Amino acid sequence: MIVLNNYHSARSVIPAKAGISCSVRHNGMGIIFLLFVTIVFSSCSKPDKVSDLISQMTLDEKCGQLSCPIGFNFYEKEGDSLWLSESFKGMMDTLPLGSCYGVLRADPWSQKTVETGLRPAQATIMLNEMQRYAIENTRLGIPLLFCEEAPHGHMAIGTTVFPTGIAQASTWNPKLLEKMGEVMGKEIRLQGAQVGYGPVLDIARDPRWSRVEETMGEDPYLTGTLGAAVVKGMQKNVVSTLKHLAAYGMSQGGHNGAAAEVGKNRLMNDYLPAYEMAIKQGGAQSVMTSYNAIDGVPCTSNAWLLQEVLRKSWSFDGVVFSDLFSINALFATHHVAADPAEAAALALKAGVDIDLSGYSYGGFLKEALQRGLITEDDIDRAVRHVLQLKYDLGLFDNPFVDEKLAEKEVGSAENISLAKQVALESAILLKNDGILPFGETVKKVAVIGPNADNMYNQLGDYTSPQEPERIVTMREGICEKGRAEVVYAKGCSIRNESDADIESAVKAAQSADAVVLVVGGSSARDSNSSFTQATPTLSDMECGEGYDRCTLDLLGKQNELMEAVYSLGKPVVTVYIEGRPMLKNIAAEKSNALLTLWYPGMEGGSALADILWGDYNPAGRLPISIPRNVGQIPVYYSQPNCSDYVESSSKPLYAFGYGLSFTQFEYSDLQIEQHPNNADALFVISCSVKNVGDYDGDEVVQLYVRDEEASLTPPSKLLKGFRRVHINKGETASVSFTLSKSDLSVFSTENGWHFEPGKFTFMVGASSDDVRLECSAKI
Repeated sequence: MIVLNNYHSARSVIPAKAGISCSVRHNGMGIIFLLFVTIVFSSCSKPDKVSDLISQMTLDEKCGQLSCPIGFNFYEKEGDSLWLSESFKGMMDTLPLGSCYGVLRADPWSQKTVETGLRPAQATIMLNEMQRYAIENTRLGIPLLFCEEAPHGHMAIGTTVFPTGIAQASTWNPKLLEKMGEVMGKEIRLQGAQVGYGPVLDIARDPRWSRVEETMGEDPYLTGTLGAAVVKGMQKNVVSTLKHLAAYGMSQGGHNGAAAEVGKNRLMNDYLPAYEMAIKQGGAQSVMTSYNAIDGVPCTSNAWLLQEVLRKSWSFDGVVFSDLFSINALFATHHVAADPAEAAALALKAGVDIDLSGYSYGGFLKEALQRGLITEDDIDRAVRHVLQLKYDLGLFDNPFVDEKLAEKEVGSAENISLAKQVALESAILLKNDGILPFGETVKKVAVIGPNADNMYNQLGDYTSPQEPERIVTMREGICEKGRAEVVYAKGCSIRNESDADIESAVKAAQSADAVVLVVGGSSARDSNSSFTQATPTLSDMECGEGYDRCTLDLLGKQNELMEAVYSLGKPVVTVYIEGRPMLKNIAAEKSNALLTLWYPGMEGGSALADILWGDYNPAGRLPISIPRNVGQIPVYYSQPNCSDYVESSSKPLYAFGYGLSFTQFEYSDLQIEQHPNNADALFVISCSVKNVGDYDGDEVVQLYVRDEEASLTPPSKLLKGFRRVHINKGETASVSFTLSKSDLSVFSTENGWHFEPGKFTFMVGASSDDVRLECSAKI
């Protein structure tokens, strides 16, 4: 048992990687053993270390290195005391394990709460103790990998909760997201883990799918550029694991994990480039397979995808994880394996190194070997990838972390300030008739709606339980702003219709000078602190993993609430808190102003208040199109040859790249010149952008290209560059883009990646459907 108050009494500090110092207890033979292991392994030259260690391993030890079971039950806690669970010790004594998943995870699934989960200081102590057990109580003393969820911050108690992926993408700001990635990675590493699962790079073109909120939208270039930035930031401290390879976001019917019907040409041109960019530009050291099948082949057993594309074409030399239980799904769900042993063999031979669950590799690899389904060389190949990663991380030299730093630096004021900045830059102004920013005449504001004062509804899926004082809701942010008297009414729930009180909301609106109406959706799972009783009423949750939709309408009585408020004739600002692009036709027609904040994270309310009163000029841009009707799906900006429907336009309500500002910008002086120095570069395209409005602000300048003479049917246009630039009122900025042959290349099954000479049209503008400048050139 570890008693927290006494644990720091004896420690010796050793140098650490990436600026994080590490510590170990003086513990007699344990320290001697650790030093012995370090000296033995350090005496080998780097290429020999892994081979030498593999040669000493038993088959059980090899299978253990490839197993990553769920770890949130690997510790026990009572008051201030922590100790290792018998289940952890048992696994370490038998296989032993090579890695653990989600030890620090807290949510309804793990049944860990703010009280029963581990705070940052406790997390560091526990992971150090688990690491110490692995080193001191197993034959070879191989250190553990600890893997944690990190799509929008580390999913653990007391960490910084950033906006979700679709909001991150709305910033169109790689430098900001690199800073965010660095903070996420540092918070993970300070607590003792070394692998962060994220970012999610699935291309999302069906808003019915439940995991759109985790993605960076519909475009491969935007997703790849921003994803690479997040990876670059994370990998200053931890290994970033790209999710999910591949085509997971284009499942049939919007069903999570359903089949993706796509040919190789579209797969390579649309759905895989973001991963390649994150590997080659961001340096990602790990990827995770997806649950779906592509053209009938499950991604977890797709040797072409994992060997030919990932390792050979992209030169990836890191570690491949399965998704949770996706190996056994080859047998249980996809029915491409006769039994669990055959499923394990299929995944291993395809190129999956680590089984996220431990069930398949830990339980059935030996049987697969005995049956001749795999060879020991297959096992050794995967073990080599895992051990090499551990060496690269410095774990054999320095497996522990300093137990004092996490409490000070995880969830710090500086990190929370960055979360607010991401929330500010991700906010998208979709409509404004001049009501915003609020002026002096707005002395009383009615804050109304189911998402106006619900902290979990603004945080998104993959979020741990929170202490209320750490989260700023929309109502709280507006109250704390102190610019106007605030009256609040919930009006209704997201889904449940039995608790609606629209009459009170109408009264609140009638008493105010302006209304802030906060509606949308929720990915909030049951936050019952004890997990002993079922939720008595219908949950708000309509989004988040597994919550696919067949419509995109607001649920419950939200439309009724909106109509009641709009009918009063009061100035109304409608704010959507959402995880997918929901239909906004009513608000677009009747609201004076319209914003989407997606899931803005812990500082969402503060960000909204700054925007309402003009202390921040919004400049977020849509990373995904907002449809007019669910019947349009899929609707995305690069679709070729789309004619109108009988009932409606084929165009989205709001297009990719769209977003307003409190100011206006004029574009001029488009120039296209041959690049003077770079042999691969074709052109430098530049233009001038002038702020002609009354406010300083950011503009997101976007470059699109259309191939006019292609061998394959080309997209209507493709994003090939963007710049988010701050321009003071009255001033002009020069913006330039460099295009290379690789930027204009296309993949075909006949010729692979290749550049096709011909005519290209270059378009610069404020969104995909707001092109301001255009020219063509023969190349």
